[in-house]
Amino acid sequence: MARRGGRSGVPVIVSVHSGTLGQAIGGCRLAPYPDWRDGLTDALRLSAAMTAKCAVAGLPHGGAKTVVALPPGTDLGPALRRAVLLDVGDTIESLGGEYATGPDVGTGPDDMAVIGERTPHVFCRPVGAGGSGDSSRPTAEGVLAALAALAPVAGRRFAIMGLGRVGAHVARELAAAGAELLVTDVDESRRQLAAELGATWTDDILTAEADVLVPAALGGVLTAATVAGLRCAEICGPANNQLDRPETADLLHERGILWAPDFVVSAGGVIHATGVELRGETPAQATARVRGIAGTLTTVLESARRDGTTPLAAAHELARTRINAARQATMAA
Repeated sequence: MARRGGRSGVPVIVSVHSGTLGQAIGGCRLAPYPDWRDGLTDALRLSAAMTAKCAVAGLPHGGAKTVVALPPGTDLGPALRRAVLLDVGDTIESLGGEYATGPDVGTGPDDMAVIGERTPHVFCRPVGAGGSGDSSRPTAEGVLAALAALAPVAGRRFAIMGLGRVGAHVARELAAAGAELLVTDVDESRRQLAAELGATWTDDILTAEADVLVPAALGGVLTAATVAGLRCAEICGPANNQLDRPETADLLHERGILWAPDFVVSAGGVIHATGVELRGETPAQATARVRGIAGTLTTVLESARRDGTTPLAAAHELARTRINAARQATMAA
């Protein structure tokens, strides 16, 4: 669904990729695009990734995504921002519960509270508004569980690309566990955090020699060109859509670099938020699910080794198996 917001005049795009496992979920991305059709392409790609993320995580949800395609140069002041978010709420409400949204690039818990004025199908609202709050900490906890599943952390060298809310928490916990850190961020002010953690700042993170590369910024960083220059043994991080295209997973495999699929590693936030807000789980139950990412990643990697395929192919096969089982159960019922 793509329509121009009645209040804002800004294109609001909702892509519901699958509802086989249950109500579709996916974040609301608020970002500038050269053309609204670029936002549509992004929504279609991201919603498919959410279907895989939910299926592999064992969640009773399908995948979807909202993209608000801001025209280049838009001055998104408070009034326009509120109008945009209310338009998003109306669009989601028009789907009758088929889809619920949460934060993504450009949005946060406060924005979910505004969307919640027009629809109840929203999660990650502020704690004071009855929600589960910022999802960055459970996302980071899931990443740490995945990293620990690869090998003991102490004494290993991690190259962390991005020190935002998730990346910073991962960096702090790794440093506390005795890891050696190389870090970078487009925000130079993050050098202060690096200094506090005793981390080495580098502008060449993708070619840094490390045990594990941790992509924790925007996606698309793994390409044919960047893979050729990598000097790491493993890649495991929370950034979404790290591969520029699926075939890049084969290039990593050929180089003997283990890539933990991003949609497996980064699922902690959505596991926790939807558990607490949409399925009535206690915070302890939701946290236990987040820590289960370690077991899920282990299963994926073992399947890949057994079948002689890539972790990406193994993760997609696990997702297909769960979706097909749900589809057959529905047909039988």
